[in-house]
Amino acid sequence: MSEKKKLLNLSLTSQILIATFGGIIFGGVVGPWASNLKVFGDIFLRLIQMSVIMLVMSAVIVAVGRGSTGDAGKMGFHTFKWIIFFTLTSAFMGVVLSYYIQPGIGVAHMTEVGKNAVTANALQDTSLKDTILAFFTTNIFSSMASSAMVPCIIFSLFFGIAMSQHIRDTGKTIVLDWILSVNEIIVNIIKNVMKVSPIGIFCLLADVTGSKGFTVIIPMIKFLIILIIGDILQLVIYGLITAFICKVNPLKMPKKFAKMSIIALTTTSSAISLPTKMEDTVIKFGVSRKVSDFTGPITMSMNSSGWALCNVTAIFFIAQFSGVQLTPYQMVMAVILSCLMCMGSVVVPGGAIIVFTFLATSMGLPLDSIVVLIGIDWFSGMFRTLNNVDIDVLVAMLVANRIDEFDRDVYNNKKVVEY
Repeated sequence: MSEKKKLLNLSLTSQILIATFGGIIFGGVVGPWASNLKVFGDIFLRLIQMSVIMLVMSAVIVAVGRGSTGDAGKMGFHTFKWIIFFTLTSAFMGVVLSYYIQPGIGVAHMTEVGKNAVTANALQDTSLKDTILAFFTTNIFSSMASSAMVPCIIFSLFFGIAMSQHIRDTGKTIVLDWILSVNEIIVNIIKNVMKVSPIGIFCLLADVTGSKGFTVIIPMIKFLIILIIGDILQLVIYGLITAFICKVNPLKMPKKFAKMSIIALTTTSSAISLPTKMEDTVIKFGVSRKVSDFTGPITMSMNSSGWALCNVTAIFFIAQFSGVQLTPYQMVMAVILSCLMCMGSVVVPGGAIIVFTFLATSMGLPLDSIVVLIGIDWFSGMFRTLNNVDIDVLVAMLVANRIDEFDRDVYNNKKVVEY
């Protein structure tokens, strides 16, 4: 009887894994009819997304507000230091892999290009100055309503710093206590929603497999191979660097990454993976909650190593597909543009069309081949999201280690903590 209970009482990770394979098989067998299930998957995504802005803002405000401004400055410096290092390295890795594997060579144009073609009009003319200005909102409520992550994070940083000064000057913590309570309530909402995540993931994957099948992957296999190889190389190299600096065993990382990696792969969203990532960073990797709450939202929006690799590969694909030979200067520009786009990338599924169009027009490349990339964006999104989420944790570990907020006993499973 006890063995039956164990079988029925599966962990959430196991349930998600079963739902992943079940959705793929079901969609492949049933076919287009599986798209009827998409509405349930979309409901799951919306239930998560409705709380993300509140989670991000409250977490950042609390992380900054209950520490000294010096703590925030130290955490911010070391967080952005590693974000820049990982993002630039990933982008250059994309250049090397794309140059040798040549994802756009020998790929035939897919049918119905005219039906799905993306034109330059899909992207509004946006200068670098406008992009930077957009990071600083004139109306925080408008930014919250439109899920503009970067402006919300910048506002939260200023709010947290000002609140820390207020607490230091008056000794009153009523605002901090209230926002901390809001944060805990939002975390509880998301934990409750995550209980139905296997159902949502099953429906989403059934829809993708049923409507697209696997034929759409065939003409893009080289593009996906680059993302897979890039993910493996980055996680191995960055993982070893982090383990060496933090003085821990890197062989323990894969098991600790399992749950958040599965969610990242199946939802293709860093925002939806955020609650699980922040919790596991504390209870599995030994990072203090102060550091996790600070680095988690920031790295979600700005540490986009997977996006950097994907963006550079997309530029090479579009150029090679169109018969354009990139010069060394253009390759450097590809790295710079890809990294800049990572800072404001949409962290939910569907943002690739804007990013790829922006990159193509900025590089002066034809747009007709973008339809091929968008056709398998869900699949490429799996690999770049996995990379983004897992490397976010490595950033948190490095920051925590640098400011003495890293607990090796938790990492080594000698101590249990709660989030």
